[in-house]
Amino acid sequence: MDINTFTSDLILQDGIHFSKHKNNISYPEKGNDDCFVLEDKSFWFNHRNRCILEAFQKYSKQNLFFDIGGGNGYVSQHMEKAGVDTVLVEPGVNGCLNAAKRGLKNIVCATLQEANFKPESLPNAGVFDVVEHIENDMEFLQMIHGYLQPGGLLYVTVPAYQALWSNEDEDAGHYRRYTLKSMQEVLKKAGFEITYSSYLFSLLPLPIFLSRSLPSRLGMHKNSNDLDKYKNEHTVKSGFMDKVLNKIWDKEIQNIKLGKKTAFGSSCFIVAKKKI
Repeated sequence: MDINTFTSDLILQDGIHFSKHKNNISYPEKGNDDCFVLEDKSFWFNHRNRCILEAFQKYSKQNLFFDIGGGNGYVSQHMEKAGVDTVLVEPGVNGCLNAAKRGLKNIVCATLQEANFKPESLPNAGVFDVVEHIENDMEFLQMIHGYLQPGGLLYVTVPAYQALWSNEDEDAGHYRRYTLKSMQEVLKKAGFEITYSSYLFSLLPLPIFLSRSLPSRLGMHKNSNDLDKYKNEHTVKSGFMDKVLNKIWDKEIQNIKLGKKTAFGSSCFIVAKKKI
């Protein structure tokens, strides 16, 4: 696939397409490196990947996917292994280098604005835990809307419930958390119609509140940037609990397959269509 079909505003260097200009982003560069350590063994990243792929296979008619703000390319790698042609669009240099280590070929090191894709050229796009990093979420989604083909699909995940806000959100560069209703309202105002919506990770809101939100409100755990802590949170040892969690995650996957909604969870997942 030739990325120049979609934009002519990039420079190819060492196998990565770089933007000619760089803008500031609300995401610490170290965040990609930390995630790179976690992703392969993380139940959270793996379940999110399964949900995204299941929805893509159910709703998308064109086998080309642009993973916008896709970090180290963990989603892109999963999609490509399933036979989906994927383009990673990531502004962080470390993330792009990590994606190259994973063997991804179509890597664009740029923000969406810097990539400057041709209007109405993208068939499918995804922003996975990206929108919460954007101060003006409406403007960002309108920009994606302009790049999508008529009828093109946008896949979105964002953290759920402002009540779960914690020091981790601040350290990660988040501006807000969402509900399905609030995320759908922003998408509709940006020119989309909702194809599917659901919560994910139905077991996690209470543990997140107890381990992150409540301590943050009490002034505890001020240094939340603890990689060892995140490794423990993202790893589930084999055994009874692992089997229980897998059954719950499998049920969420089945809900997506059947077009049903999971009523509660720590993440919002929405598939939105650009109105024709």
